[in-house]
Amino acid sequence: MSDTITVELLSRWIHEFSGLVSAHHDQLNSLDAAIGDADHGTNLDRGFTVVAAGLATAPQQPGDLLSHVGRTVVSKVGGAAGPLFGSFFLCLGDAIGNDPDLDSRRFALGLRAGLAGVVARGRAEAGDKTLYDVLAPGVDAIDAAAAAQYDLPDVFRAGLLAAEAGRESTICMLARKGRASYLGERSVGHQDPGATSACLLFTAATSAAT
Repeated sequence: MSDTITVELLSRWIHEFSGLVSAHHDQLNSLDAAIGDADHGTNLDRGFTVVAAGLATAPQQPGDLLSHVGRTVVSKVGGAAGPLFGSFFLCLGDAIGNDPDLDSRRFALGLRAGLAGVVARGRAEAGDKTLYDVLAPGVDAIDAAAAAQYDLPDVFRAGLLAAEAGRESTICMLARKGRASYLGERSVGHQDPGATSACLLFTAATSAAT
């Protein structure tokens, strides 16, 4: 399989993610009910349904497409998820640009820029019990696999394995950011909903690339 990440693959990624969010809508709301407002799944599903529906008429260049996704997410996804996921896609799109020969190493750099955008927006760090605890290890794994010249599906599988481990790690964490932090010790023992939805990004990328 080619190492090139095409605009078609990126569109499949977003479609896959939208479908996974819809399929996990109730689970995301249930996780959020334990430590938040119980609307994480609803907010993401509503917004990414609009995103997916508009992909056919979105810009058909890699960076422009993902920047368009980011702007739509900011305007259509409610709650804290909108600015965080929107910043991720906006910074990713800006970083990768519109090079038609986009490869996994360049995309990994873009993902790191997306992660930096999330940090700038939410001020999250490792161990805060947020989507950062999934995005950071997932991006690190993709970066390492791309540098090792893995085939594209294996690059994303490496990211998914690390993201899943990050998602599970949030269960034992004490929340230090967002509404969940108000619960103090009661936040321990619950899987973070943002980390769970962020993990779906890696699931969707692996599916789109396979």
